[in-house]
Amino acid sequence: MAMNQAIDSGVAEAKTVLVLQGGGALGAYQAGVYEKLAESGCAPTWLSGISIGAVNAALIAGNPPERRVERMRRFWEMASSLLRAEPVVPGVHARTFFNDASAAWAALFGLPGFFKPRLPPFAFYPPGAPQALSVYDTAPLRETLLELVDFDLLNSGQTRLSVGAVNIRTANFAYFDTDTQKIGPEHIMASGALPPGFPPVEIDGELYWDGGLVSNTPLEYVLEHEPREDMLIFQVDLFSAVGPIPETLVDAAEREKDIRYSSRTRLNTDVARKRQELRRAAHRLLAKLPPELRDDPDVRLLDELGCDAAVTIVHLINRRKNYFTQSKDVDFSRFTVEENWTAGIDDVRRTFANPAWQHRAKPKRGVTVLDLTRAGT
Repeated sequence: MAMNQAIDSGVAEAKTVLVLQGGGALGAYQAGVYEKLAESGCAPTWLSGISIGAVNAALIAGNPPERRVERMRRFWEMASSLLRAEPVVPGVHARTFFNDASAAWAALFGLPGFFKPRLPPFAFYPPGAPQALSVYDTAPLRETLLELVDFDLLNSGQTRLSVGAVNIRTANFAYFDTDTQKIGPEHIMASGALPPGFPPVEIDGELYWDGGLVSNTPLEYVLEHEPREDMLIFQVDLFSAVGPIPETLVDAAEREKDIRYSSRTRLNTDVARKRQELRRAAHRLLAKLPPELRDDPDVRLLDELGCDAAVTIVHLINRRKNYFTQSKDVDFSRFTVEENWTAGIDDVRRTFANPAWQHRAKPKRGVTVLDLTRAGT
């Protein structure tokens, strides 16, 4: 699948954006998505991520195009290097046990290049000490980022990077954006500092936690940026907003996590569509007004809000498998990492093979949303 289809459809001039949700071990799905997008000529010029999405985004923005997949592969191989076993028998129950056992192993012993258990444990430190605020030490992640990410390249402006975190003191959401500031490993780590597992990260005198505590999907930040322009957004979600009614307590724990971290994906895109339709309507209305009304305060306000940008949002969602449990985002086994990576590749391939993608046109009403991998599409 080549980018010439995008050229033929009249939307090739749109800025390509990759929006990456948080989700721990499920982030290998995003790596597969990026590999297939790049292979197909749809490499993004703007990356925005939360938590593990911020790590993947940094690995992409901080490497030249020919090394990006290699660096992502290196990170995920490091993280899964202690969990190389495979399920010994087929079947849903055996696979569920395998996934939960792999997640328990990671929780007990940590992951190379990512995090390690804090020794001595947090309870041995006095209240207020940084070590008293987390179960794990994420110093290995800092070393990995410094090894695998060229931060000079990341900040060069070749590819824009935005990562979200939460200010602990104010509870305000914050975005660190190479368009306005220099980003270092501490900003990436802050975006993924999920308590109580990981410690907060200090930046300019303030402490930050994982951005997923407020919003696990940075779509709204991308859509609200100025100046607004035509965009083709690939939104990669690691938790599915839609799921079955739980039948057991384990099912309930997984469904709760899906609801919490899917960040109301459908609602956000529906709101974005309506806002952009109103902006474009305001833009068209202003062009019809007589010149003597141009200085009216209400007209000037509408002029600031209005725009004619057209946006296409392509959903790529790592949808629930029947052996998933509440530990799915902690299963860093090599077998599952490779499976999630392949699922990302396959979902991009299926999307690009769908007639709705191949024959799409520039949106006429502001925002078009495509979700072409769900059942029945």
